[in-house]
Order: sequence, then C-alpha cells, then structure tokens
Amino acid sequence: MLDWNQYRQQIGAGVGAYAKLSPDTVKGYVTISGAGQHTNHLDAKTRELIALAVAVSVKCDGCITVHTDAAIKNGATKEEIAEALGVAVAIGAGAALVYTTRVMDAYGQHPSTQG
Repeated sequence: MLDWNQYRQQIGAGVGAYAKLSPDTVKGYVTISGAGQHTNHLDAKTRELIALAVAVSVKCDGCITVHTDAAIKNGATKEEIAEALGVAVAIGAGAALVYTTRVMDAYGQHPSTQG
C-alpha cells in the first residue's frame, strides 16, 4: 500500500510544479473545483464524501488522498466514508450490469450471429 500522507505531499508538490508551467490550467481546475462550494446547497463534508465515491469510481489515487484528508478535516467518520464508498461500489456494479446489455446488443448485431 501507499504511504498516503507522503503521496499527498508529492501530489501537492507536483501540482505546484505543473502550475509554474501551465498556470491557467491549474487556475481553471481550481475554479471548477470550487464552483460547487459557492452554492452552499451541500455542506463541505457531504461534498467530500461524494468526492471520495467519485475518486474510487474513476480510480484516482491523488483524489483519494486529498479528499480523504479533506473529509476527515470536515468531520467525516470512518463509518460515513465507508457508506459513501458503498454507494460507489453499488454504482460500479450497476454500471457494469447495464453495460453488459450493450455487449449483448453488439453481439446480437454482429454479422456472424445473424440468422
């Protein structure tokens, strides 16, 4: 497993170095990332729990370490994080199930399966 604290520091340093090369890209990311915070429809903890579920879904280790830290800082418990991740697992399994119908449809339309 990773040393998540060290990895989070490496991500921060790497993004900082990249920001020097492409400041507008990082500025755009910061704008997008913060946009939802301005509405206050969801509290910070809820946003971080959603971020963790999405991080797992898109398999982003950098997102996992940053948003785990932020979730804890915003009061998320281990149990709340586990529940949010359970949603990610369910959606991942559901998406896989839905996409199986696409494979079966492609199979059904393949010229060699036409009868």
